[in-house]
Amino acid sequence: MSDQIKHECGIAFIRLLKPLSYYQEKYGTALFGLNKLYLLMEKQHNRGQDGAGIATIKLDVKPGHRYISRYRSMAQNAVADIFGYVQNKFVNIQNEKPELMKDAEWLKANVSFIGEVLLGHLRYGTHGQNSIENCHPFLRQNNWMTRNLVIAGNFNMTNVDELLEQLYELGQHPKEQADTVTVLEKIGHFLDDENQDLFDAYKKEGLDNVAITHRISEGLNIANILRRSAKTWDGGYAISGIVGNGDAFILRDPAGIRPAFYYADDEIVVAASERPAIQTAFNIPFRDVQEIKPGHALIVKKNGKVTEEMIREPLEKRACSFERIYFSRGSDADIYKERKRLGELLCPQILNTVNYDFKNTVFSFIPNTAEVSFYGMVEGLHKHIRQVQKDTLLGKQGQVDDVELDELLSMSPRVEKLAIKDVKLRTFITQDADRNDMVAHVYDTTYGVIKNHADTLVAIDDSIVRGTTLKQSIIKIIDRLHPVKIIIVSSAPQIRYPDCYGIDMSKMGEFVAFEAAIQLLRERGMEHIIDEVYAKCKASLQLPKEEIVNHVKEIYEPFSQEEISAQITKIITPEGINAKVEVIYQTLDNLHIACPGHTGDWYFSGNYPTPGGNKVVNKAFVNWKEGSNKRAY
Repeated sequence: MSDQIKHECGIAFIRLLKPLSYYQEKYGTALFGLNKLYLLMEKQHNRGQDGAGIATIKLDVKPGHRYISRYRSMAQNAVADIFGYVQNKFVNIQNEKPELMKDAEWLKANVSFIGEVLLGHLRYGTHGQNSIENCHPFLRQNNWMTRNLVIAGNFNMTNVDELLEQLYELGQHPKEQADTVTVLEKIGHFLDDENQDLFDAYKKEGLDNVAITHRISEGLNIANILRRSAKTWDGGYAISGIVGNGDAFILRDPAGIRPAFYYADDEIVVAASERPAIQTAFNIPFRDVQEIKPGHALIVKKNGKVTEEMIREPLEKRACSFERIYFSRGSDADIYKERKRLGELLCPQILNTVNYDFKNTVFSFIPNTAEVSFYGMVEGLHKHIRQVQKDTLLGKQGQVDDVELDELLSMSPRVEKLAIKDVKLRTFITQDADRNDMVAHVYDTTYGVIKNHADTLVAIDDSIVRGTTLKQSIIKIIDRLHPVKIIIVSSAPQIRYPDCYGIDMSKMGEFVAFEAAIQLLRERGMEHIIDEVYAKCKASLQLPKEEIVNHVKEIYEPFSQEEISAQITKIITPEGINAKVEVIYQTLDNLHIACPGHTGDWYFSGNYPTPGGNKVVNKAFVNWKEGSNKRAY
């Protein structure tokens, strides 16, 4: 993707169902869980590079001994930093008493992070300060083992204000206005409630406090706690949590917006944000990795019982399509096919734009993540050529001379790698002019492939958010090859609306499609629509979120996709460019054909899967109109 956008975040969960000595004997190490957690996190490093953290819990630890360990890092390579920190705990043991490295019970009793329940998190910070305090896992501490809570998640809530008010009404005083803190305290409150209810019930039975503690651990109803906690949540979420006694869960939102997968057998339970991470780390076939159902929680009790229970009534599934287009790694079998299909479906638009001229058109892609859709586009071009060859030969009924036949059989798309993404250049100079000059050189190009002032260059990108990198870097560099025309193709539709479920796209003014629509309204004397939409959006903010509709759609209604694309072309075309520039976008219909199981398209269509989304988009428009740079939720 030419414009970097961030995603929040990645989770990795492991529950070892056997004693640590089992893994020592079978796999040769008591560090089996830690090693696998490291692999799960490294295989998902694409999901977060602003920080990372891990937490582990030891089961059945005697009072007075530490059983929860947590470490978080904001180092440049946070995952390596964390596991380097953990590994250092074993250096002296390995050097001085190596035989103890084979004693699983001794390691558990004497070394932190050696536990049966492990949770990891990778963070992309979409908003707010990027500090160690913002890194998951979050910990809610208590002297009662069953009141301790660790959570980590991939989520954004649209109704944080409402949730905070509910906490105030419960008598709590959260330390900050953030959805992570709100979620932690909400679950923590009902965990406390559950503990107290069980304590009171067992006390009436005449049990002493020590016996009650053990009974509470057995009797905690995690599903009930989650049902009470998540009742009013509005957002996209995949949240993993561990109670101090070892009970654990992975909870997914009712619309299935954020992804979560799991695998379970008699040795382990493992969950992650991406399926291939589980497949690779544990050598598990594709078919054996399951998706946690929307509105459900995978629950692992301390005794090892595994269930998947409904927490909230599932809604129409609206899984995030951006996961398929860009965020998730393309090593997932389904995602790989879908990205190729996105490229293939663009072929009719591309061929029509280049007037079916293969001799004078070069096809390429903008690295690095558009490569798979590029392969799909090339396959689509070859299919078209084969059809042309077949139709021509059948139409001629064999009456083709050698020259015509050679020309027909030599038809092939000219495929080249022209844009090259260099290592990240440091824009450390503070002056804007110098920084912009550095940004312009993030990409380089391959010279000597384009026929000067004769060839058209088609370059496919994942998506176009702001268009800044295209304007400041890519188009300028490609123009040095002297093509007659540059066609930028987006495998995603036009991004028109903010996201509020985990992607760093929350401000209207950041979308080049929105900028294009506003310019068209002003150019055509239709500014009154802007004012009318503002008035409607402003008034809607006083309504209950369930009654709000997305009024920002009216900004785009007067124009076709082609009109907005043409205006985007004007915006992203740098001054002094010799080549003619054109932008082509994927259609919504084709997006749904390519990704039929992931219909969440609100950033393209404005059709939000939860009521809070409509409130957020209207608020984002109000903020833009009033010149406020605040997030809309």
